Amino acid sequence: MSSRRRALRVLGLMSGTSADGIDVALVHISGAPPRLVAKLEHFVTMPFPAAVRAAVLRLANGDATTTAEISQLNFLLGEVFARAALEACRKFRVSPQKIDLIGSHGQTIYHQGAPSRFAVSVAPASSRRISFGAGGEEKRQQDAGAALRVASTLQIGEPAVIAERTGIPTVADFRPADMAAGGQGAPLVPFVDYLLYRDAHRGRVALNLGGIANVTVIPRAARPSDVFAFDTGPGNMVIDALVRHFSRGQHSFDRDARVARRGHLLPGLLNTLLADGYFRRPPPKTAGREQYGEAYTQKLVAWGRKHRARPADLVRTATLLTALSVVDAFHRWVLPRAGVQQLIVSGGGAHNPLLMAQLAAALPRIEILASGDLGVPEDAKEAFAFAILAYESFQGRPANLPGATGARHPAILGKITHAPRR
Repeated sequence: MSSRRRALRVLGLMSGTSADGIDVALVHISGAPPRLVAKLEHFVTMPFPAAVRAAVLRLANGDATTTAEISQLNFLLGEVFARAALEACRKFRVSPQKIDLIGSHGQTIYHQGAPSRFAVSVAPASSRRISFGAGGEEKRQQDAGAALRVASTLQIGEPAVIAERTGIPTVADFRPADMAAGGQGAPLVPFVDYLLYRDAHRGRVALNLGGIANVTVIPRAARPSDVFAFDTGPGNMVIDALVRHFSRGQHSFDRDARVARRGHLLPGLLNTLLADGYFRRPPPKTAGREQYGEAYTQKLVAWGRKHRARPADLVRTATLLTALSVVDAFHRWVLPRAGVQQLIVSGGGAHNPLLMAQLAAALPRIEILASGDLGVPEDAKEAFAFAILAYESFQGRPANLPGATGARHPAILGKITHAPRR
């Protein structure tokens, strides 16, 4: 039987915006949407080497770099992802030869989903011809430069290295195909949310509280075209960054909200943060380190220093910022368009009791569940999703939802790197 028809075992590799580890999910997948069947067999998180993580965060925060450093880090991360895959196989007691496919999200170091102004230099007058138009038509440029509006994204972690080291075909670079079709390249997990959570009788929202918070809205008895999704704003990113700063790197997140629960809300700061224009922008929209990364954190630290706020007060306020920006998104963009009976939460923020309590208090008429209650553990959700996206890419089927990304049409995502024959 062709491998494109039989059930496949797929490893999903995911490293998110916090770059705190590589999530590895082994998923048994068969069939095709809407009857695709996916079962999580194993899951583990492999830590990043400290020096590699520091390099990733430095680049993702927009610090000065060179093309040489990006190229080197791309191949180094390929080695790191490959080692994580092989070590996970050892922990799962599954031979790599029993794995059919790897889906690697890669490590995002830049994402600009909406077009922005980009200035380019033009060659001397004798060769001033640049192909800008769709279809490749040439347009003469009469001045010394040109200003274009482009969107772009960059996930690194060379898939050729992963395929070579593991001997497993690898699908990677999922976002550009959606962006080429006019989408924002994110969020992509809503395709999987729809497969997992569509219900004939209940409207549901899947909320992922990773570094960035995002929602997938699945109305009752939804068709794919009914689903919409967007990033609501910061998830754990700002909270984690503050904890790392004030603990001088000793802690990477606020376990059980211990720091936040010692603090007091700073209403003036919270109101200022909630006035961010991003929250008022209609979906589809995406967020990332470009908005809520190191520069954003340093502004909060400076505000705290100026107003003599305690570290715990800043962490509590950042926690409430995440909760209330999600609630604001519900009232602005979700509830006016869909009846919602259940909120299904995944990601690291699902383990933050203060964050979850705030959501429950602010959305009292909506039942809140953890994704683990429905079969996929909170921490495994995104790696699980990219295993499914890789499977769909391998089958040659579209796996974006235009209602989530803003793309003009469904697109086949990812690029397949074939493995050497063993």
